[in-house]
Amino acid sequence: MAHEDGGMVHEHDLARAAALLRSAKALLVCAGAGMGVDSGLPDFRGNTGFWQAYPGLHAAGIAFHEIANPASFASDPRLAWGFYGHRLALYRATRPHAGFAILRRLGARVDGGAFVFTSNVDGHFGRAGFSSDGIIECHGSIHHLQCTLPCSDAIWPADEINPEVDTVHCRLLSPLPRCPQCGALARPNILMFNDSAWIETRTEAQYARMRHWRRQACGLVVVELGAGVDIPSVRRMGEAQGAPLIRINPRAPQLDGHAGVALGHGALASLQAIEKLI
Repeated sequence: MAHEDGGMVHEHDLARAAALLRSAKALLVCAGAGMGVDSGLPDFRGNTGFWQAYPGLHAAGIAFHEIANPASFASDPRLAWGFYGHRLALYRATRPHAGFAILRRLGARVDGGAFVFTSNVDGHFGRAGFSSDGIIECHGSIHHLQCTLPCSDAIWPADEINPEVDTVHCRLLSPLPRCPQCGALARPNILMFNDSAWIETRTEAQYARMRHWRRQACGLVVVELGAGVDIPSVRRMGEAQGAPLIRINPRAPQLDGHAGVALGHGALASLQAIEKLI
């Protein structure tokens, strides 16, 4: 199995990962942006990757941290919603890759089941059949909205939003989403940069469910996929469990002293190789 950098994933590392999963009694899946790459989604790694996905923002010299920011909804709501509206449509149209189904099968093998902790806002674990009661979206979800003010703690589904976007200029052409309670501009219920207005009650309830599950989960194994080091929320969650860690990451696979197995390849290829051994 070849690395992206030309190296090889050692077969004994795959065998060790498979052995850990065979012995597991509960599974925690920790997934970052790299999990979605095999589905064809951009991971916004640095401005180069981000601007390749959004040339309109490149032309305007707008960086990811500037558009993924509550201030952008105040200064230019059609630009902000051009970005998030395009992402909403993209995530709806993209099919989760086969690795999600492999993780579901691995979770079904263990008595304690699987719980998912992800920084991804795309909703793809739910799309792939994981129970909503077994998912933490630590940065929120693009499929839920809130008021920009906010006028209350209300969070509601984005099901009725069908964004039409001028992709050349990254601007929303369809009507701006509005808060049903006060009529102010709505925004995704996503934790953005410099965000003091994010309503976190939905995510807090997810954390509470995970804490309950974790108290009962013994024989835990952590599978971490595509978790970056710049915003290390996902890596830290997996490392904090005191459990064997299978880290799958083509860019930063190092275990940093944690017990487990490092696989320096993408999520889908690694999961397929491991499942064959199981």
